[in-house]
Amino acid sequence: MSDNHRKIIIIGSGPAGLTAAIYASRANLAPLIFEGIQPGGQLTITTEVENFPGFEHGIQGPELMDVMRKQAQRFGSESQFKIVSKVDFSQRPFKVWVDETLYTADAVIVSTGASAKWLGLESEKQFSGYGVSACATCDGFFFRNQEVYVVGGGDTAMEEASFLTKFASKLTLVHRREEFRASKVMQDRVLNNPKVSVEWNSVVEEVLGTVENDKKKMTGLRLKNIKTGAVKEVKADGLFLAIGHKPNTEIFQGILEMHENGYLKVQPGSTRTNIEGVFAAGDVADHYYRQAVTAAGSGCMAAIDAERWLAEHE
Repeated sequence: MSDNHRKIIIIGSGPAGLTAAIYASRANLAPLIFEGIQPGGQLTITTEVENFPGFEHGIQGPELMDVMRKQAQRFGSESQFKIVSKVDFSQRPFKVWVDETLYTADAVIVSTGASAKWLGLESEKQFSGYGVSACATCDGFFFRNQEVYVVGGGDTAMEEASFLTKFASKLTLVHRREEFRASKVMQDRVLNNPKVSVEWNSVVEEVLGTVENDKKKMTGLRLKNIKTGAVKEVKADGLFLAIGHKPNTEIFQGILEMHENGYLKVQPGSTRTNIEGVFAAGDVADHYYRQAVTAAGSGCMAAIDAERWLAEHE
């Protein structure tokens, strides 16, 4: 076997990938983790994480991932900050390429996560984590008694808005059409809330805020009505994007079975994919919960599933 062969390769490095690495390395499987395009996953773009068990006073997202990574390395995991460009799961050992370099593995855990869809504004990137968020359940708590805006018109937007009304003093939905796509029940629940108003036929053109030294603070939004062309600036403490998530599954297309929305299919109650010896964990296979703690839990499951599968196939 070449130097590039491992018992387990883990593709992706959020809470799912790193928890899988902790369990796999403690089982003496010395996994290799390809950390990919966003080492540490989506948590690295959140600032404060208050809902991960064990941290009474919260912890910064990047710090939490760093601690997890060190924990995995302590037991013999190896992290490479590289992006997997291609895979071949048609026979064992499985083949994984980073550009031109080939690696092989007896088992693979896919934990490439999902990415929130963004509007694509420079200012939105600039204030990400400083008022701009794509996860109400993660960050809603920080907007107690503040004015927030939610972009979107589907069920996700209604869910996020509904959750945020528990904290915000005022909530405005911004939607580019004149009716929502969300189910009637969801719409009613949100629109009947006295805190909620809607900017129809509108888009966010710019996130406004202040940057002093390293301190960033979002202060408002520039909205444009796409029917009239009218532009106005509004005061806003927070902006939540609820225009969907996209699982990072492009390189597995035609190889691993997926749902219509691109999320990987796993066998109920397990992390097994349609290919024996390939497992999926975290947001790449979960469009429903999408929480750090559920991702970590499924990473643990994937490592145990892989370890048992390897033991059966030694």
